[in-house]
Amino acid sequence: MFTGIIEEIGVVTAIDKSRQSWRAEVRAEHSTADLALGDSISINGACHTVVELTARSFLVEISPETRRVSTLGNMVIQQKVNLEKSLTLSKPLGGHLVQGHVDAVGRIGAVNTQGNACTLEVEFPASYRKYIVTKGSVCVDGVSLTIAACSDTGFSVSVIPHTLAGTTLHLKKSGDTVNLEFDIIAKYVESLLRYGGEKEQHKGINRDFLIARGF
Repeated sequence: MFTGIIEEIGVVTAIDKSRQSWRAEVRAEHSTADLALGDSISINGACHTVVELTARSFLVEISPETRRVSTLGNMVIQQKVNLEKSLTLSKPLGGHLVQGHVDAVGRIGAVNTQGNACTLEVEFPASYRKYIVTKGSVCVDGVSLTIAACSDTGFSVSVIPHTLAGTTLHLKKSGDTVNLEFDIIAKYVESLLRYGGEKEQHKGINRDFLIARGF
């Protein structure tokens, strides 16, 4: 579990594609200080397990499934990536609950900059529209952002200078792809509405369901 608050920008230094699960090495000056083998770390919003450590870098294995559903299948050497170590009980939840499970790949439609303000317009598959609400949260390449406006096939987010400087979002341009993770709470609500209780399976929550439970 993560928060979507990026802790460091790492750099991909090596990629081994000789096996079905690729091995990638990421240089990270600060994140490696308290990493251990088996720890979880988010790379551009996708959760990975640390399988090897050096003084200033760590290695992860990227499965075929991760490459299929995210942008990591196009990872290249010297690419900058957003990093966040997993959430602990003593860590502030500054963003929102992020699983590190990429739902879809989005595309930057436009980057609008006025002074030090920046708005990103992001296009996404229409089937995920149900998880998007204005002023709700969305994770873009591992970054927790608030949705400023949305349509059937896109949403816009306003990115403050601090977030731009501390993440790879300042490198994004029109046409670039990004990893998207939608709100886990919205997904659970959808499942509850669709399947309901044990006796109401496949019927969802309706008037009879609520009356039977005292509402």
